Amino acid sequence: MNTATTRLEHDLLGDKEVPTAAYYGVHTLRALENFPITGITIAVYPDLIRALAQIKRAAAQANCELGLLDEERMKAIVAACDELVVGRLHEQFVVDVIQGGAGTSTNMNANEVIANRALEIMGHQRGEYGFLHPNEHVNMSQSTNDVYPTALKLATYVGIFRLVDAMAYLRAAFERKAEEFADVLKMGRTQLQDAVPMTLGQEFSTYATMLGEDEERLKEAALLIREINLGATAIGTGINAHPDYAGLVCRRLA
Repeated sequence: MNTATTRLEHDLLGDKEVPTAAYYGVHTLRALENFPITGITIAVYPDLIRALAQIKRAAAQANCELGLLDEERMKAIVAACDELVVGRLHEQFVVDVIQGGAGTSTNMNANEVIANRALEIMGHQRGEYGFLHPNEHVNMSQSTNDVYPTALKLATYVGIFRLVDAMAYLRAAFERKAEEFADVLKMGRTQLQDAVPMTLGQEFSTYATMLGEDEERLKEAALLIREINLGATAIGTGINAHPDYAGLVCRRLA
């Protein structure tokens, strides 16, 4: 029985001991050392974590379809991502919300958590990257400059429509109050001074109208952020990815 409290992982800077219980790995530990800035981790943004998992899942499926990733690894990655999507292992996303490197630490945190959970699903131990690697397999055909902006857009897209639903609920309440207060007279004000009469119902009707217009503006913004750069791999040329990867991974993600 293995009773060790740490496992040894290696990167280009050398060896480092990682807690045995951790699903993250050496790159995440480097980030914890490099960016102890706010004390707030990315785990506070579950929409972002779910978006990262959705991207990694789509990438694995696309790479498998293109013959770049074997089916066993693909299925293990997909299963691990499915767990993240439903809320599991979010506490393993421990890097700071403020960090250098354009989000590389966040991307690697995701790669390592997914890889180590996928290794367990395959029957291996965490850290046995010879069987499934965070970079070579989970991050295949990707870069931080692809993944991170796409994840932010996905998370924002979800958040927009949650906000739109809340605004619609509030607008309906204002509309009901507009009817209820239709006969309640009050003094309208301009420049913070009394001006001419109006009803309280008219005032609440205005609140409802303004909210309705803002709902439409948010929906328009949501259409614009559906454009993503996934598959452009770092600099926008698609280097190091299969020519058909970008279109295929975007369809999978959609």
